[in-house]
Formats: sequence, C-alpha cells, structure tokens
Amino acid sequence: MSSEIAKQAEARRTFAIISHPDAGKTTLTEKLLLLGGAIRMAGQVKAKGENRRAHSDWMKIEQARGISVTTSVMTFEYEGATFNLLDTPGHEDFSEDTYRTLTAVDSAIMVIDAAKGIEAQTRKLFEVCRLRDIPIITFVNKMDREGREVFEILDEVAEALALDTVPMVWPVGGGGTFKGCYDLVREEMIPFTGEDSYGTPVKAELLGDELPNLIPSDQYDTLLEEADLAMDGYPAFDLESYREGHLTPVYFGSALKSFGVKQLLDAVLQFAPAPTTQ
Repeated sequence: MSSEIAKQAEARRTFAIISHPDAGKTTLTEKLLLLGGAIRMAGQVKAKGENRRAHSDWMKIEQARGISVTTSVMTFEYEGATFNLLDTPGHEDFSEDTYRTLTAVDSAIMVIDAAKGIEAQTRKLFEVCRLRDIPIITFVNKMDREGREVFEILDEVAEALALDTVPMVWPVGGGGTFKGCYDLVREEMIPFTGEDSYGTPVKAELLGDELPNLIPSDQYDTLLEEADLAMDGYPAFDLESYREGHLTPVYFGSALKSFGVKQLLDAVLQFAPAPTTQ
C-alpha cells in the first residue's frame, strides 16, 4: 500500500451512532453534520431527495473489505480529517442491514437518554459492536431535561454492558438547573446557556478562583465532591483498552441544543481508530 493511501486512511474516521429510538440519534447526527459543514441548516437530515444526505465516495481500502453497505453514508470534514457517518436503521426491526452497517465501521457513538438509560435497541446494537470489538464512545443526551443521577447512569452502563466507564466531563446540575459540563481532562468549564450553542470552554481549575464565578456556589460544592468521587471511583482513560472495546469514555450534553457535540466529535477524532490498512 502506498504511503499516500496510508496517509489518507489515517485522516479518516468511519463510525456509526447506535441508540434506542427517540434517544436523540437523528438530532445528534444533524448537529455533527452542521459542525462539519455538511449541511447548512437544521432539518436537512430529515429532508428528502438530494438534500437528505451528504454521501461519501468510499476509499478503495474500505471497499476492499468486501462489504456492501446499502444504508446512507454522510461525509463531512472536520479539523483536517474526513468523517464517514454510517446511518444505522432507526426502527425496531433488527434487520441484516444493521449488521452490515456495523460491520463496516471502525468505531461507534452510543447515545443514551439521561432519563431512560440503557434501552432494548441500544443493548442489541451494542452486542453487535461487541462481536467485532468495535470501540464505543458514550454520549448521555438530554441533560437539560430531568433525568437520572449521573452515577446511576454510569454504573448501569458498566453493569449492563460489562464496560469500564470513564467520565471525561462531569455535568453540573441537570434538567432546569443544568449549568454545563466540567472537562475533567482539560480542566475547563463549558457553560450551558440554554441557547443552541456548541459551548465555549473557559479554563478553570477545580480548585482555582475562576470556577466558583462560573456556577452557583452550591453547585460548585457538589461538583467538587462528585468529581473527586468520579476520579477515584472510575478508571483512568486508556486508549488501548478503548480501542479493544473494553472501555468507553463518557460525555454528557444536549444534542438538541448542540451542547457537548463538539467535545464528542473531538473525542472521535482523537481516540477513534482509522480504517485498517491491511
């Protein structure tokens, strides 16, 4: 294989989004495409005809897998990389098309409703990913609505799917009191304004002077306590374990409001494997 093809492959991410119906897959797909410039306005993912999808031309290396993918492929550029997002059927019929799609991807985003946790279709799709050791990044959606406790959600993912969970950001509040997420890795606060925005991170150490000015004092105290428990109670992120399908980094946000979507896509770019070059 030429070095040029290998270079192109290294700058490519081919992934799918798996979720139960109504967990927010379509909305998240739309916001990822907006972020990547593949569509210009909300609603185009559900549109018909040529406006419905941004289709990709597969690289020869991907075609060489001998896989016939009949579902939609949406392609967009982001930070110098090419992303192929394969659409998994959203209906409850667990068709062979779903298997075929997940056989063609190198990683997946698992979307979970913050109020409902792991649901039946999510579990089925996850098991297909597990058969291929597909690495999964988890996105807990709808944090701006009333939902379950964060530790409860993380523990359910760990227990129901036998995955190590690693929260990469930590939500501040939830539902009507949701104030955003604290990036545990970059030590940044990403404030949630309630507007449709990807969020602008503010450098703020947990024990620094900036963070108490960004969120209410009671939520700051809760964040300190919960972040301390999270960092002690969950394993550190390990890239090899993630790529082997044993560990999932977890992000929180609101796809409807675009919040947390950029951090999620940055994670796919940074952590997800490129297509195999063999």
